[in-house]
Amino acid sequence: MPATGTAEIPGILRHMAALTAPSSKLETLATGTRWGEGPAWLPAAGRLRWSDIPNDRILEYAPDTGRTTVHRTEAGFVNGRTLDAAGAVVHCSHGRRAVERETATGVATIVDTWDGKRLNSPNDVVVGPDGAIWFTDPPYGILSDRQGHVAEPEYGGCYVFRHDERTGRTTPVVTDMVHPNGLAFSPDGRTLYVSDTSVLHRPAGHHHIRAYDVTPDGTCERGRVLAEISPGCPDGLRVDEEGRIWTSSGSGVQVLGPDGARLGEIPVPEVVSNVCFGGPDLYITGATRLYRIRIRVPRR
Repeated sequence: MPATGTAEIPGILRHMAALTAPSSKLETLATGTRWGEGPAWLPAAGRLRWSDIPNDRILEYAPDTGRTTVHRTEAGFVNGRTLDAAGAVVHCSHGRRAVERETATGVATIVDTWDGKRLNSPNDVVVGPDGAIWFTDPPYGILSDRQGHVAEPEYGGCYVFRHDERTGRTTPVVTDMVHPNGLAFSPDGRTLYVSDTSVLHRPAGHHHIRAYDVTPDGTCERGRVLAEISPGCPDGLRVDEEGRIWTSSGSGVQVLGPDGARLGEIPVPEVVSNVCFGGPDLYITGATRLYRIRIRVPRR
């Protein structure tokens, strides 16, 4: 099973003294994943839930005991997750090509088609201020059997969708990206940030974060490149209450201002896939490990 320990990375406070707690150390909480992803803090349980996608399992870390347990196996190659307004877990299943809600009795499908066609492989998900579910739909779960099941794309694109559960309507809101991946809202809900991880796609590979203005009717406009992320590419990201963007990268967690200016970095000794806030901490999923560092900023 995954092991715990603590390791201090030289330069951990590089440009980050105002954002990390005094004497912050990057802790290794668990090891043994093949590609860790989709961290979400569960406040009611006091646990961190995340996925080991290639091993098709969902894991949970309990800070009070320091133990990691397996929450679910044969999970459907689950990736990103969030909480809805009622506190239930909403997650993206690569394997079932669906956005789902986990209930006390199992897993229920929220949406798995658009315009009569199957989705590609929903990757990351957030809930908007009005309760609508926004999710990205790149092809990673249908490109190979490592993170899903090989299949043909059906609608001919990779979009960001908004799903309104009250009406059952699913609407494409961003259609001008190659491989939309991580996404998050600004604190006021008026800006949507989306990472494009199509760096290996040819001829138009990207490794940037785009920003979109969110209109009152729930559409997006004025899309623009906010920041290029290097080394590697941005994947999952979160926004704190002061509007700073905490994004994954090839070298660690990079912190950006709302204008895209780079404020600093938390170095991590492997590629980072995603991040989330939990209590006073920032949790970080790397390819093979779960990490934690104490921070001192308002978080959402």
